[in-house]
Amino acid sequence: MNISFSIALRSLALSAFTGGAMLPSAPLLLNAQQAQQSPQVITGPDAYADWSQQKPGTMRKITVADLPAPYATESSDNGPTVIKKPADAWPIAPQGFKVELYAGGDAAKPMQRSDMVRQTTSATSGTFVEPRIIRTAPNGDLFVADSQAGRIFVLRGATADGAAETVSEFASGLDHPFGIAFYPSGPNPKWVYVGNATTIARFAYKSGDLKAENPAPETIVPDIPGYAQLRGGGHWTRDVAFTADNRHMLISVGSGSNIDDPDTHPREFHRADVLEYTPEGKFVEVYAYGIRNCVGEAINPTTGQLWCSTNGRDALGNNLPPDYVTHIEEGGFYGWPWYYIGGHQDPRLPEPCADGTGPNPQLAAPLTEAQAANCKRTDMSSKVLVPDVLMQPHMASLEVTFYPEHMKGFPASFSGDAFAAEHGSWNRKRRGGYEVVMIPMKGGKALGEYEDFLSGFTTADGQVWGRPVGVAVGHDGALYVTDDGSRSIWRVVYTGK
Repeated sequence: MNISFSIALRSLALSAFTGGAMLPSAPLLLNAQQAQQSPQVITGPDAYADWSQQKPGTMRKITVADLPAPYATESSDNGPTVIKKPADAWPIAPQGFKVELYAGGDAAKPMQRSDMVRQTTSATSGTFVEPRIIRTAPNGDLFVADSQAGRIFVLRGATADGAAETVSEFASGLDHPFGIAFYPSGPNPKWVYVGNATTIARFAYKSGDLKAENPAPETIVPDIPGYAQLRGGGHWTRDVAFTADNRHMLISVGSGSNIDDPDTHPREFHRADVLEYTPEGKFVEVYAYGIRNCVGEAINPTTGQLWCSTNGRDALGNNLPPDYVTHIEEGGFYGWPWYYIGGHQDPRLPEPCADGTGPNPQLAAPLTEAQAANCKRTDMSSKVLVPDVLMQPHMASLEVTFYPEHMKGFPASFSGDAFAAEHGSWNRKRRGGYEVVMIPMKGGKALGEYEDFLSGFTTADGQVWGRPVGVAVGHDGALYVTDDGSRSIWRVVYTGK
């Protein structure tokens, strides 16, 4: 099957509306001839879409040439108030896929942004408070970070209805855990590493453990740059990944602001970076920099490269700049805060200081106030790397994962492709996101476009009930998606029907 025909086949949308409500069934039955006639990839200005245009199977490609000018539209403050999931609402996947409620979804109230505070809170009802990152252990167990509750859960197996057979609390008392990584790679890791808001910790682990043997983890890195000054304490998420050779630990640290110049704002030192440590917690270097908020990390199993799912800056307009998912080059510079999506200079900032952290990311300390006051400025626009896949602006791209090659479950055409969770916008007049996207890959490299894969987290009139955060592929070949809006975990399986 050639690539263009494969894309056309995957553009079969499963969506139906009855009486203004979105239903979980009634697929559109399209034959191969109709599939061939379907639009392959939406490009140019039409690629920018809101929630009402996001349908499973729709392919989009945004390029650097498609970027509007800064302030072409007025920025918006349009965050959703998440409603309780309507009885007839359900996530919608492409033709041939089925979506099942794997765990949770039993809380009395949905999760609001205002509920995300620095103090962890216990569940007052239901299984989860804030299910976020989900990772597959080498033995097939699914580890989930319930961040606001300060807990890590282990979910195992699936019933005939697609629900988890067991849900176990692995650890508690953590500070907003997010990233989860198993070390070393292979079938028998010895440790589970956890990215807390301000530290990196690890638990001793034997394959199959449902509860940490020692409830008090070992702190490996005690001083990760922590909570930000953003609304809701944003950019507190710390993901953890190990290089393919197990020699280095890579930690993602988001910025503490929208566009604060790190040369004149010392609190931005070692933020908007991927930091490299040894597995024992010794700092090595800034691995890559100028990445405003690499929320989700993943190692591409085909190439061994680090990939980041990244939130861009705000307040330049509805459709600027895009969020992105990209491979990360060691030593690579991705522009923040001075530039975006290549060498486009942010009009709100001057060029970086020549002796500052832009040209010199390995500085041992930030510039002093005196050094920054009258620094010489330098043009670094030619050094900014352009990301592989540009997403809808402000969609809040979070965790990313790769569908393993030769995995049985999804059709073979998905082998090696990536999936990313789009938490949903607040900085667009017409909201976008609230979906999971699929990123076609070939030989470990992105083709540049993405597909709206799992939608339906909004009602027919645009109210939001679900917000995808984490994505993981189970040993059963299913795609597992955490949703911190409805406090659920969803399971997407291919049935061919």
